[in-house]
Amino acid sequence: MLLAMLMGTLAAIATTIGALPVLLVRYSNSNPYSLEKLLNAGLGFSSGVMIVASFTSLLLPSIEGGGLTISLIGFIGGALAIAFINELIPHEHIFKGFEGPIGFKKIKTAWLVALAIILHNLPEGYSIGVASAYQTIDGLKVGLAISIQDVPEGLAVALPVLAITGSKPLALIIAFFSGLSELITAIAAVTIFGEYENILYLGLSSAAGAMIYVVSHEALPESHRTGREKEATIGFFIGFIIMLYLDTLLA
Repeated sequence: MLLAMLMGTLAAIATTIGALPVLLVRYSNSNPYSLEKLLNAGLGFSSGVMIVASFTSLLLPSIEGGGLTISLIGFIGGALAIAFINELIPHEHIFKGFEGPIGFKKIKTAWLVALAIILHNLPEGYSIGVASAYQTIDGLKVGLAISIQDVPEGLAVALPVLAITGSKPLALIIAFFSGLSELITAIAAVTIFGEYENILYLGLSSAAGAMIYVVSHEALPESHRTGREKEATIGFFIGFIIMLYLDTLLA
């Protein structure tokens, strides 16, 4: 429980730290290209980190401890759960636009962007909690991985909100609450899987499925949507290599 709380708190702090540069920048709608490059590189970086963390710290331990069948059930279940939530809750993508029940389309765009990031963060906090319930070292690796990729993610939250609203305080507040959702989810996950250890391997693989779904359905397509594949790909490889090195270092 303590490890999940610490790692969840670290992730929330990292998201807020990542958003701090909005206090120093002056965004102009007339020159959005620099913003697009930065956001695409950040989304690519986050994707690289999450893919490595999903396999090395979640899916592989699940297969080794629970077997392939249990792992596949959990993996598919985690992906389907996030897909269902994605369709149920209204949210706004940075480049793609509105997604969710059409009746909620009139909600202010800034809050829809916040909901999109919170949806993105749910499997991240869940992964921290499940990994912490499994082993301290895995909780540490996943927690550090999520925190590292939360820094560019915090900026990816704050910059669009700043561009939409022109309010730097609001951009920081929304980034903070999007990070806080990870802490809440991490605590909930470690409480459940720490109590019911017989479903722990199912939890590990479901966390991996949820994370991979977010990468495949949200992060990578969003990073390529504006034709900035080069920046996104560079960011992806940097994130992948950093997380692979971190995982090896902590193994």
